[in-house]
Amino acid sequence: MKVRHISPARNGLFLFAAIWMLVVLPLSAMAAPYAAFVMDARTGEVLHARNADTRLHPASLTKMMTLYIAFQAIERGEISLDTKVTISKNAAAEPPSKLGLKPGQRIALRYLIRAAAVKSANDAATAIGEAISGSEARFARRMNRTAKQLGMTRTTFKNAHGLTQSGHLSTARDMSTMGRHVLYDFPQYYNLFSRKTADAGVRTVTHTNRRFLSSYRGADGIKTGYTRAAGFNLVSSAQRGNERIIATVFGGKSTASRNAKIAELMDLGFRRAPSNAPVRKPAAPAYIADNGQKPKGAGKTIRVSGSVKKSLRPKSRPGAAEAPVLLAAAVTTTEILPDDIQNALQIAQQSVAAPKSAPAAKIVTTRPNARPANLVLARAVPEPEVVTRLSTSGGRHWGINVGRYTSRYKAEKVLLKTALAEMSTLDGTLRKVVRRPQGFDANFLGMSREKADLACRRLKSRNTTCFMVGPS
Repeated sequence: MKVRHISPARNGLFLFAAIWMLVVLPLSAMAAPYAAFVMDARTGEVLHARNADTRLHPASLTKMMTLYIAFQAIERGEISLDTKVTISKNAAAEPPSKLGLKPGQRIALRYLIRAAAVKSANDAATAIGEAISGSEARFARRMNRTAKQLGMTRTTFKNAHGLTQSGHLSTARDMSTMGRHVLYDFPQYYNLFSRKTADAGVRTVTHTNRRFLSSYRGADGIKTGYTRAAGFNLVSSAQRGNERIIATVFGGKSTASRNAKIAELMDLGFRRAPSNAPVRKPAAPAYIADNGQKPKGAGKTIRVSGSVKKSLRPKSRPGAAEAPVLLAAAVTTTEILPDDIQNALQIAQQSVAAPKSAPAAKIVTTRPNARPANLVLARAVPEPEVVTRLSTSGGRHWGINVGRYTSRYKAEKVLLKTALAEMSTLDGTLRKVVRRPQGFDANFLGMSREKADLACRRLKSRNTTCFMVGPS
């Protein structure tokens, strides 16, 4: 009787087929769905989209919103970069990626921001949310309000870090919109997303996207994300000359394949985007406090205590008929037109033409000396009584001082550096160096009181010397 032998090669083939059917195929079916979106960051124009509005797991792309709200809170004076945050048990218990914070530990907000932006630390993101809103649930509600204002219509946040949670979903289009707002609304913080390493207080952390930042020309951010349910996600931005592209990928199979795909999408974007296009920045959202209401006093003019509420006419001279009083408003330009002078003289002639009624108070006028015959002037008239008061239109009589320096050059250098770092509040102001006996004062002038106060609070949050300068 012949015995049939099965070769080892055939056994291996059967084993491989069994593993493929029982393991690989089910895992492939469970792979995260793919989505992609490419836009011209300057205009918001869509250059490519695939499954762009499919609601998927965003993973740590969520932290862009967490950081956006942190920047907003710093700008509005809710919190500062130097605020010491006490780490809760909830934050410390978050799974990796994490900074390794301990319950009860106190750490400056600036380090939490760096850890969340660069290392994508989940414990740091949760601590940021709790520090701003008191709890992660309350912070998530603020995230959703802000998302709605930004036009992220298909996004729902349930936490500050992006770990998989039922209902915590977004889209490639919405996350691209989020990245564009981070870029244009807070340019002073955007460099965080391109740092390959950063000091996070307790240790130095490395960027989760350092490979792509190093390999793709012009890349300078923004955020990676990975969970098993999400796959390998990335919102990235790159600038080449006048062109800037934002590309987003959801559902990458690995870091390498995701980076290759995002590079392909970036190249597509640079090919399709016009060389020159106007930068149309997205509109920043209205500031909404944690209770869902605008903060008290928002949108109202701050009034100076002791300001003049009404302007009284001076009493008329005894025995003289009451003449009209001219009010001279402060002129904001240095040029006075000849027609204005002629009109003022005509009004003055009419205003002093009233008859005298009593000899007790005589108005004595002195005839001026004769002028050369070759000069043609308006007929000399008695000088009218003029009362001056400061114009309150615009209220731009305030400023800020950012220090006193030993030379004019140093003061001008600080003014320029500060103006570049704080463009959102100092745009349109006048940079002026004032010489004092003790040195050279560096001032920004031509601001409203409200704007000067906001600029000072923002500069102080970055450890920059600043105090307000009132109307002189």
